[in-house]
Amino acid sequence: MKNLLLVFGILFNSLLSYSVDLPKLKVSDDRRFIVTESGKPFLWLGNTAWEMIHRLNREEISLFLEDCSSKGFTVIQTVILAELDGLNTPNAYGERPLINNDPTKLNEEYFRNVDFAIKKASELGLYIGLLPTWGDKYYKKWGAGPEIFTPENAGIYAELLAKRYEKSTNIIWILGGDRFPDQPKHFEVIRAIAKGLKKTDPSKLISFHPWGGRAATEAFNEDWLDIDMFQTTHDRRAKDYEFVLSARKISPARPVINGEARYENIPDRLDSDLRFGWLDDSDVRTSAYWTMLSGAAGYTYGCNDVWQMYSVGKDPIIRARTDWSEAIHLPGSQQMKFLHELFSKFPWQQMINDQNLILNNNQKDSTYMVCARSLQNDFILAYTPFGKPLTLDLSILKSAALEAYWFNPRSGKTLYIGNFSNSDKPVFEPWSIGRGSDFILLVKAKDYPYKL
Repeated sequence: MKNLLLVFGILFNSLLSYSVDLPKLKVSDDRRFIVTESGKPFLWLGNTAWEMIHRLNREEISLFLEDCSSKGFTVIQTVILAELDGLNTPNAYGERPLINNDPTKLNEEYFRNVDFAIKKASELGLYIGLLPTWGDKYYKKWGAGPEIFTPENAGIYAELLAKRYEKSTNIIWILGGDRFPDQPKHFEVIRAIAKGLKKTDPSKLISFHPWGGRAATEAFNEDWLDIDMFQTTHDRRAKDYEFVLSARKISPARPVINGEARYENIPDRLDSDLRFGWLDDSDVRTSAYWTMLSGAAGYTYGCNDVWQMYSVGKDPIIRARTDWSEAIHLPGSQQMKFLHELFSKFPWQQMINDQNLILNNNQKDSTYMVCARSLQNDFILAYTPFGKPLTLDLSILKSAALEAYWFNPRSGKTLYIGNFSNSDKPVFEPWSIGRGSDFILLVKAKDYPYKL
């Protein structure tokens, strides 16, 4: 009897640990968004964990991924050959990724951590935006390097990765690694990696992570690039919406992702003298809602302490000051859950940015308001980052009977404002104004089924 119970227990535990593969992702029919293989809209809500595989042990990886899953993140961006001396500084288990720094010879012991992270993420419903390498390994420019890639070994390395993870349905490949190629050899290495990945496993989407102020399509408007991605820089003055609107004009059309925006808890403009202060959760929210209401397919949150998995005793990069295990609880990270909840309640892939609906003065500075409407003209979502009053052209809405609400992106709470007509021109004024007093206004047809 005891033996039977033991067998039953083993079988039961194995069933609990079994994870169903996540749906494969593809580009939507209109080429603007990402959907699952069955056509379900996919919201790329990323979290930046560049050093997760390199610095964390498996218990810590689990802790981090579980936290991300609980907040509604859907994509974790991380790197195999990491930025912070990822070739020569061992991981948490004393292992380096390559044998003799040869990209054609993978160290199986190191890749156990990569395998674990991918599998654990899948169990938690998370996709991995996986960089085969950080940029300094083919274009040093800054960082530890060394440059180890040629077009020949880059292609072999890519095929090894593609074959290893061919059955992992939760991977999105991201090339580049904070670099923008400016020499023929840089282009050749990236193209070789893309070709190697597509040759062995053409089903996975590929994007490219450029350095600050640039977009992927500026370097590679090529067939292998499935998803455009931009980096705005860590600057409070960055106008995320302009990146999105510019990317939406590129032909052929692609989903566009804000892959690295201003990080929480980082010096503004990366200024080590702190002359401009620190970026905070207000910056995160502004960047995120500017991005999404301008027509992007997704947004990636980042925190200075978390991307590098900083902890006391490690060399702090760009004035990192809080252990990553505590920094994951910063308010900007928590508030991304509210963004996910908001967009999940609407057919957000059927929204279009329409700035013409904003009737009041709208300066292109940190107070800039963005607005999107549904294709069916049955609701409007507008974002005011400093709480400035909004006057909208409601006549675009097809229903005469309307309802309006304020959504508070700091708390996820909603306040009913009142009933209106589409012939009205009310001034919608939030209850607070100034930096950090951002709000989202929803105006919808009274009989529209979606509610905040």
